[in-house]
Amino acid sequence: MSGLFITFEGIDGSGKSTQARLLAETLQGEGHDVVLTREPGGSPGAEEIRALVLEGDPERWSAKTEILLFTAARRDHLERVIDPALAEGKVVVCDRFADSTRMYQGLRAEGLREVVDQLHELMIGREPDLTFIIDMDPAKGHGRAKGRGGTEERFEDFGTDLQTRMRAGFLALARQFPDRCVVVDGDRDVASVAAEVAGIARARIG
Repeated sequence: MSGLFITFEGIDGSGKSTQARLLAETLQGEGHDVVLTREPGGSPGAEEIRALVLEGDPERWSAKTEILLFTAARRDHLERVIDPALAEGKVVVCDRFADSTRMYQGLRAEGLREVVDQLHELMIGREPDLTFIIDMDPAKGHGRAKGRGGTEERFEDFGTDLQTRMRAGFLALARQFPDRCVVVDGDRDVASVAAEVAGIARARIG
């Protein structure tokens, strides 16, 4: 029995975390066995790495070091949470996965996207069945993200330029992987976005 792996991607402040949670709640209410998780994190070891990469000065790590840290966290998450749940036929809903590394680290310097993809193929070897890319104006998303407060703002501190490049990258990714990526307009009320997401997910599950 094989489950379904659904991920949510987008720039910071796009609302993807909220939409991941709402989809998980909707599917659970409809009788599906759902695991809601996140990256970086999702397993005890990966959560420790999360603190390393999301907190502190923006220049704390180079992009190459970040790729290694994110891949290590993802491997632990995959082994301990994602693969076992899918093997049991569950629906796994994950807030970010490898596409975020392809964007946030892969676009930071020439040739790094290839490094991300090579490490992913070697150490992860799995793509989601369905990826929702929640699209949002970078300036608006960045304002939302900075307004949340908290300590996990290392990537937000790179500013709107990074978010602008990430948005373009995510839209290009959707064109590269049209069979699994769906772009959803996140600049609407939460309920409208959630209804569209749930309808697409139901169709894929059904």
